[in-house]
Amino acid sequence: MIQRVSHTSLYVLDQERARRFYTEKLGFEVRRDEATGPFRWLTVGPKGQPDFELILMGIQPGPMIDEDDCARLRELVGKGVFGAGIFATADCRKTFDELKARGVEFVAPPTERPYGIEALLKDDSGNWFSMVQAR
Repeated sequence: MIQRVSHTSLYVLDQERARRFYTEKLGFEVRRDEATGPFRWLTVGPKGQPDFELILMGIQPGPMIDEDDCARLRELVGKGVFGAGIFATADCRKTFDELKARGVEFVAPPTERPYGIEALLKDDSGNWFSMVQAR
């Protein structure tokens, strides 16, 4: 039986730039940063959630993806077509102000929704996230 999700992958256009974005702008911490041959295993996570790792996956050819698919994927990520998840926060408006001051791009400001207060942000690659203060 599956007990929990420990890791999930997010395609990024530049791993080093993404590392800085997630640590310096969002306040995440690096969990692992190791080179294994041509592959860089780079994971980050929120400081208050030590049992979760977000894999910042570089887009490069490998067993599951060829160069043509990599080019298409880079284009789609850069266009911002992928919604990558939901970040939970205790105070959406305060977190919005803090992250905006650090240079985080928001697609939508904090807005009242039936489920709480939500803002939409983009990472440095174009992936977007919902940031929610649950009701």
